[in-house]
Amino acid sequence: MGLSITTDQANFAHDVLEASYQKPVLVDFFATWCGPCQMLKPLLEKLAQEYDFVLAKVDIDQNQELAQAYDVQGVPDVRIVLDGEVTEGFVGVLPEPQLRELMAQLNLKSTLEIGLTQVYDAAVIGQMELAQTTLKALLDQYPDNRELQLEAAEFMIEAEQFDEAGSILKSIQDHEKGYSQRANALKATIQFKRASTQSSHGTELDQQFQKAAELVVQKDYQAALEILLELVSRDRTYRDDGARKAMLDVFNLLGNEHPLTTEYRKRLMLILY
Repeated sequence: MGLSITTDQANFAHDVLEASYQKPVLVDFFATWCGPCQMLKPLLEKLAQEYDFVLAKVDIDQNQELAQAYDVQGVPDVRIVLDGEVTEGFVGVLPEPQLRELMAQLNLKSTLEIGLTQVYDAAVIGQMELAQTTLKALLDQYPDNRELQLEAAEFMIEAEQFDEAGSILKSIQDHEKGYSQRANALKATIQFKRASTQSSHGTELDQQFQKAAELVVQKDYQAALEILLELVSRDRTYRDDGARKAMLDVFNLLGNEHPLTTEYRKRLMLILY
């Protein structure tokens, strides 16, 4: 989407200053002997493939006058150029999340962000087939992007395509901190949505369980937990201890720090032990 080039003293004005009137330019002052420079380089090149900016790399040993002109004291030193004006960026290596924050500050969107916007724009006007085709293409393009997988699973759940959502979530493992908790919450959402749409013709316990599931879908978590807690106290064998497991799913949805999680976890423990 963007462009990654190597520039020098002779071409700097054209490659950087003039180009910056068309799109942002990041100038990476580096040295071949610099370890941190070698760490930063692939990160910047990766972003240049995703975002619409020019990455201009300058070897300070080969372009000492240029480095002196811009008072480069240490490398890597990244400068930001907009409309011909060179401003400070950062010195050293930034982790990828912070580099992406910099992209946002420059009002740049990645191909992934643009693609997701297209997905939701299509869904809003009822073109669900186009939305799903675009989403599948993004998943194929970014097969290891956990944020995308979670976003896609949420989209599929809203579209009531529970099997597809569950299939996407299978790739996220419990040891993946920062992702597994959200994935488990989405899995719980799938279970409650399935239960809320099941036939209500059943025992009184079945009807109560379905009511609790409906309340969870409506985000009336306290009322749902009250019903599930009563079901636990009445019959632990119902749905193979399903009411207790459903309470744990609600806790996953709410998070460990939520007041309702704290309250009802204590009340559940009192019933169990």
